This record gives sequence, structure tokens and C-alpha cells, in this order.
Amino acid sequence: MTSGQEIFDVAIVGFGPVGAVAACWLGQMGIKTLVLEKSRTIWEIPRAMALDHEILRVFQNIGVVDQILPHTAPFGTSEHYGTTGQLIRRIDVVAPPYPMGYLPNMVFTQPPVEAALRQRAAEHACVTIQLGAEVTALVEQQGAVSISVLHDDGTQDTVHARYVIACDGAASTVRRLLEVPLEDLGFDEPWLVVDMLVNSSALTGLPAECAQYCDPARPYTYIIGPRSHRRWEIMLSPGEDPRTIEREENVWPLLSRWIKPGDGKMWRASSYRFHALLAAQWRRGRVLLAGDAAHQQPPFLGQGMCQGIRDVTNLCWKIDSVISGACPDALLDTYEQERKEHARTLIERIKEIGAAICIRDPEAARRRDEELLRRGGGKALAVTRQEIVPPLTSGLINRNHPGAGVLFPQPRVASAEGTVLLDKLSGIGWRLMIDGRTAPHRPELESGIEAIVLGGTGFPDADGVAARWFDAHRCEAAIVRPDHYVYCGLEDIRSAGRLWKELLQAI
Repeated sequence: MTSGQEIFDVAIVGFGPVGAVAACWLGQMGIKTLVLEKSRTIWEIPRAMALDHEILRVFQNIGVVDQILPHTAPFGTSEHYGTTGQLIRRIDVVAPPYPMGYLPNMVFTQPPVEAALRQRAAEHACVTIQLGAEVTALVEQQGAVSISVLHDDGTQDTVHARYVIACDGAASTVRRLLEVPLEDLGFDEPWLVVDMLVNSSALTGLPAECAQYCDPARPYTYIIGPRSHRRWEIMLSPGEDPRTIEREENVWPLLSRWIKPGDGKMWRASSYRFHALLAAQWRRGRVLLAGDAAHQQPPFLGQGMCQGIRDVTNLCWKIDSVISGACPDALLDTYEQERKEHARTLIERIKEIGAAICIRDPEAARRRDEELLRRGGGKALAVTRQEIVPPLTSGLINRNHPGAGVLFPQPRVASAEGTVLLDKLSGIGWRLMIDGRTAPHRPELESGIEAIVLGGTGFPDADGVAARWFDAHRCEAAIVRPDHYVYCGLEDIRSAGRLWKELLQAI
């Protein structure tokens, strides 16, 4: 690299939803960012279909939630049926009031959501977007990464960035160039995914709830999407050719128990192998992997895109802290430490659910049904999706204190502007959240953290969401990170100054 060449702070490879969210975060932070994307257009076929309240909170924070909500719908209860059609498990929705300020689970239509994220990223003057740009090589040198780019007009050039975030999907070019292997977590099953736009006359005859048919003859998943969108996921049997079975004339017979030709328009039918994979390394020098480039999981809990957005939300505030000079480069090591362990735990839990669904031996399936009913006390075992998603258990958290590693909620709070969601008042930097019922006063703190009193003499907690959190963790306050994860809860608010000073010294 020669002197005088333009250097971006961050280059993002891949402009799908995860790369677009990363660009929105970095643009909002004022970080000079380059986005490189091989394709010029958004893929007009839906892939991801589910998101949760943590991700809606991210969309709120990056200023795009109002553009995205029209393309969503509630993701209700999912009912699992056993070998004889009996209900064996329910994956329920958290009851209101909702801890993050949004419905805990939503379905969405990916193409317009992706378009809204791209548009928001492009609104930031510090973000440069190059479409039709394929990365062909990476070389780290002199405190930056040199990136070779092949443009779709045949020209080539080299760009430079202090850091690279690879959001370029399951077949990641960046991961291949870095020669980072994938760890196989032991799940590899062939499924057919069918998206249908159903005629209004046929909608009333379809199930009213999302369903998982755990039939050993052939497992099926049925998902209710926004408006007339319905998805079926169908497990393939041994000997079935994936490319043959996805032809439209072969798909309709598989759906005959629910729908017939003429009842809707087939949006797509694609065969996939559902994997459970984890990249061996998420950081190689100045290059970091995120999203499907770093992990792949079966879709049975709808967490694929959510995982990727958690990745870049964790990573971007840390990159900002390093680039601004507030923290050393070593802070970025906590990204892999935190997110890889979190992803592994969640993938294992999803894999366990998926393995139970995919049982093809009738006797083993019968035993599965009996065990789930036994665990449910003789009725369908009920859990919520939020119970399945784990907290952080390592990295930049203080595990000697309560609440460390969990998400701090976003209550509705009363203010001079009316009742609003907490983040609109508190911002999204480091915050000391104080239970105003027991510790009504703000302690003296060094700079770099905002103190917010909830309840008592502070902002009224409209639904008691924050009060319930403080009571559950038996603490008077919490130090909360920019990504809303709790660094630590404080049993005694008088320790806030000391703990914040210790944290500043540590990072």
C-alpha cells in the first residue's frame, strides 16, 4: 500500500440483511465504510422469514423500524404434532407487556425489508456502496487490509480498509480466502422449502396456527407469513432427488392435504440441506466473519438472520470504540468469544428440536412423543422462543454480579414527549439503569456513561417492565452495554462508581 491511497475504516463484504445492518450501524457512528456486493439486485425470493424483538429493537436503533413494520406480521404459537396427530409441544409467545417494547416474534417478507435496510445504509454520507463488486483476494499489511475487487464491467482495482467484516453468506468467499474451516455440529438433513402466495378463498381452509408435523412418514413445517404468504418445509426421503422434487408438478402432490393447484401461486420451491456449522475462527487479524459466513443453523426456530444481526450489533460498537481510540484493538477479541459461544449454544438447542422433528423411525418417534408429554406433565410441553435463546456467558461481562449477559429490557416510559420506548430517551451508549424505587439518586460517575432512573423519582415505568427485571435479578441498578446486554447488575448502587472505573480500566 502506497502513501496517499484512500483507506476506509471498515469494508463490509456482502450487502444482504446482515451486511446492510452493519452498514447502518457504522454509518450512524460516522465511520468511513465501504460496502462491496457482488450482485446488483436484491434477490426477490424470500429466504429468511422470522425475526424477534431483539432484532426489532436493533431496527429501531438504526432508524428503520417504521419502514420495516409494514412488511411484518405476528409470529404466533407453533404447535408440534406427533405420530398419531396428537399435540406434543407448543412453542409459545411471551405474554405482554413485552420486554423489548415489541411483539417478541414476527414473520416478515425479506425483499422489501432488505430494500429498506439498504436505503437506510445509503442515507449515511460516510457509507460508500459498490454493487457488482466481487472480492477476489485479501492481504493484510501496514495496519490495513488490501482488498482486490473484480467489477462486473471487467475492471479490477484494490481498495484498503482498517478492518473487514465478511457478511457474504454460507458460501463465503472471504472465509474461503482465509482458509477458515467449518466445524460440523452434527446436523445434515435434506428439505424442500416451498413459498406460496395463497388465494384469499383458500386461506380459510389452512391451519390457523404455525405447525410442525413430526410424522415419521414425512415431517412437515407450516409457517404463516405476512398477508397471503405461506411456507411449507418438507423433509425429503432417502432416494428422492432434490432437483427433481422441487419442480412444480412434483411439489403440488406434497401439499395436497392443505392446498391444490389453482389455490395459489407458487413463489418458489427450493431444496436445501439444513446444516449446523460453526466457523473455527471468527477473527483472523483485521478480518472478522459474521452471519452465515460464521455459522449456519437449521431453521426450526427462525433464528438464522437474527443470529447474524446479533453478530454485527455486537461487533460494530466495539469497532467504533477501537477506531475512535477509546479502546485497544484487543476489545475485538471479545466478539468471537461472546458470539461464537452464544451461537454454538443456540445451534445445539435448535439442533435438538430439529433432531426430534426429523425422526423417521416410527418406534423412535413414538418414544419421542411419550417423553415430551411426560416432560409436560401429561400434556403438550410448552416453552417460549425466548427461553430457548441463551444469554451471553463469557467475554465483556462481570459474572460475579446478577444479570450479567442478559438483555436489559426496553420499557415504555413517560416523558415530556409522551410515552416512548426507553432507547429514544436513554440513547444506546453505555448506560447505568437505576431502579428509582430503591435507589432514587444518580451516583457520581466518571464520564462515558449515562445514568437513567426508572420509576420512583425518575422516568415512570409505564408497564412495570423495568421493575420486574430489577426484582427478578435482585439488584438496584445495572451497567448496560451499547448492544443492550448487561455488563453487570448492582445489588448496591453505591458500587456503581467503582465497577464503572474498573470496567474502563479493563477495556
